Amino acid sequence: MAGCGSWVFLLTVCAVSVFGAKAEIKFTIPVGKLFTYELKRETFQSEFEPLSKLYAGRLYDDPMTFKCNKQNFPDLPEWLRFTQRHPFDNGFLYGTPTSPGKSIIEIYAVNKRSYETARHILVLKVTAEKMLPYQAEFFLKLREIEKVLPSSVQDEIKQDLQKLWDTEALEMVNISNALDQGGRVPLPLAGHFEGVYVKVGSEQYFSDCLQRVLTPEHQRQCTAGAKVKVPGGCNFCSIPSNCITWCKTELFDLTKLEPEPPAPTMGSGILDAGIDFDPPESPPSRDYFPDYMVTVIVPLILAIILCALLAYIMFCRREGVAKRNARTNQIQLYHQHTIHENTDELRNMAGNRGVPPPLSTLPMFNYRTGERASPLQSDSPSIPLIMAQHDPYSDTLPRK
Repeated sequence: MAGCGSWVFLLTVCAVSVFGAKAEIKFTIPVGKLFTYELKRETFQSEFEPLSKLYAGRLYDDPMTFKCNKQNFPDLPEWLRFTQRHPFDNGFLYGTPTSPGKSIIEIYAVNKRSYETARHILVLKVTAEKMLPYQAEFFLKLREIEKVLPSSVQDEIKQDLQKLWDTEALEMVNISNALDQGGRVPLPLAGHFEGVYVKVGSEQYFSDCLQRVLTPEHQRQCTAGAKVKVPGGCNFCSIPSNCITWCKTELFDLTKLEPEPPAPTMGSGILDAGIDFDPPESPPSRDYFPDYMVTVIVPLILAIILCALLAYIMFCRREGVAKRNARTNQIQLYHQHTIHENTDELRNMAGNRGVPPPLSTLPMFNYRTGERASPLQSDSPSIPLIMAQHDPYSDTLPRK
């Protein structure tokens, strides 16, 4: 019988691990109150390795990542948020519902060692409840959202705020990250934190310490950027990281808010008997010619003017070769003409390698007649470098 009992227990454990029978986790949340739910890795670890823990005695501490979404939807409800800083940290679902209703949240845990997956169902039922009339929001500069969401830390913060408010009837309304309210991402260094906004509410009116935030002197100091000191007798933070920033403290008196106007009543959509339907008249005709002139004719005229101006600059403003030669020194023209002639001669010789050396490489020659000058006369300063017999530009050469 003992052996049969052990086999039944083993089959039950295998069936649970294979088919993943999970019970739904249900919560009832009032509107306007903070809801937090911690996703503990130990809970999912026991589901990933049940047989190893029971029989082999092996205990694992695997890194896990969580994915949360509303059932049949890709994201969470607009009032609910999820955070997990590191795979070795627990995850948190937190938020403050704003309207009654029911939400079914699917929680998937992925084991980063074995890549197994576990699934939990979280059923959240939001009930209608009266909002707390007096609320205050505080900024904790030396905190991060993951370090504030555990219930033990919330109790520590609430105790300090109860002393500041001078009442025990204090409820957590909301906790939000400073990055969600436009804060800057801190440097990845020790001593730099993101900051957390904590909002609490009560039925009792604000204490004297909190009412000092509304004084014109306090607001003037905060606007000027001066360092605001803690009002005398109002420093109740037992832990330095729980100390609030006074210039970012806001008070909300919901009793002074004007009620929203009632929604308009919708009729049946059927006219009463004896009333004829009078349709609206057709709109008057409109002349579109001015619009056509502005959108078509004016840009076309501007394009024609620009084209004419460009054509005048490109074609009518060119001076021409004859005009340019008339304004150039004749010696410079003759020298340029000689360079072009020698260039053409070298290009013609490049096609046939069997021709004699070019005349331009010989000393003292006339490039038109081919006549060479006497070597004895080449040292005379009165003889130019290039002979110019029967040359149209000979009158421009320098003479002794």
